[in-house]
Amino acid sequence: MSTIPFIEARFFNPAEGRIELETRFMRRLRKLRCRRIPPDRVAPPDEADTSGVIPDADLMGIIRFSDDDEARIKRRVKRILEKRKAASGLEHLKSDDRARLETLKDGVRLISIRNEHHADELAAALHGDMPWMAPATEVVWHAARRSLREGWPGLRIPPLLLQGPPGISKSFFARRLGELLSAPTTVIEATGENASFGVVGSQRGWGGSCPGRLIETMLQNRIANPVMVVDEVEKAGTAVSTKGHAFGLAEALLPLLEPLTASRWSCPYYQVKFDMSWVIWVLTSNDYRQLPEPLLSRCPPIRLRHLTPAELLAFVRREGKKRSLSETAVEAICEVLSHPSLRQHQPSLRVATRMLGRAADLEQGPMLH
Repeated sequence: MSTIPFIEARFFNPAEGRIELETRFMRRLRKLRCRRIPPDRVAPPDEADTSGVIPDADLMGIIRFSDDDEARIKRRVKRILEKRKAASGLEHLKSDDRARLETLKDGVRLISIRNEHHADELAAALHGDMPWMAPATEVVWHAARRSLREGWPGLRIPPLLLQGPPGISKSFFARRLGELLSAPTTVIEATGENASFGVVGSQRGWGGSCPGRLIETMLQNRIANPVMVVDEVEKAGTAVSTKGHAFGLAEALLPLLEPLTASRWSCPYYQVKFDMSWVIWVLTSNDYRQLPEPLLSRCPPIRLRHLTPAELLAFVRREGKKRSLSETAVEAICEVLSHPSLRQHQPSLRVATRMLGRAADLEQGPMLH
């Protein structure tokens, strides 16, 4: 993995505090004044010392600092510390918040694709698990190859808006992508979030203000291109302040979905700029027509279809094998899902996943006496 700068802030050596700077200035002033001392007033250096430099300990008895000298040094150190604080870009933060951001001073890592063969393997694994998601897999495949072709330091995937019927596991596709990339993955249920605050955070001064899930993911993992999943984005609510200002999730996402603005995104909570241009966004929707046009221009919908019955049964057999279920249990689930009474219903991965989980509980649970 390569490392890139992530935060627009300057971090100074914590070992250079007030006491260290004052000591350094006193030592420097002592050496400058030493040059003005007549040679006959200073004992020659020890014969074993060939450097000719008089140790500070030998000068202590000769050079004295006045109260005015010490006051001037203290004033200069104070000005330096104030200028450092202003230059850091973090002077408005509390000490605990500054300490959290301190972990980002050396940059963050980028997940990358080793070669074109690695990109092909990634796409093949996604398609093998979820062939009905082929349009989305193709976008990921071409983006992975483009990252190599353009010589980028890491994997860059454009924002994905997965548009399709419920029950085809659009969010599962995003989690599987993160698993194959060994990337941290955060899933955000838009229906359960307080507008944009759960994703990007809220400004200081709001009741219960806090950082958003996005910056928290970065601070915890120090990876520049995690997979951020916003499920059912069209159902997100809008918060309205007491002054009548609306804060919608779709509007909050706009600067994060555009690479140029995302590269200097200002966090509402920390009020510091971060490079969010590498984040892999996966938005899911059942009806993209409810989304604003600016968001759709940044994330053209990827139209997805229902599963076929054969694809559903193949998924159950693959997942059953991964969960170490017996062949009897897997075939029993397949028999239920292929029953003629269910033919009028569209195949649902959500139902199949629940059945697999129940079968695993029954087979792998403790034996009742």
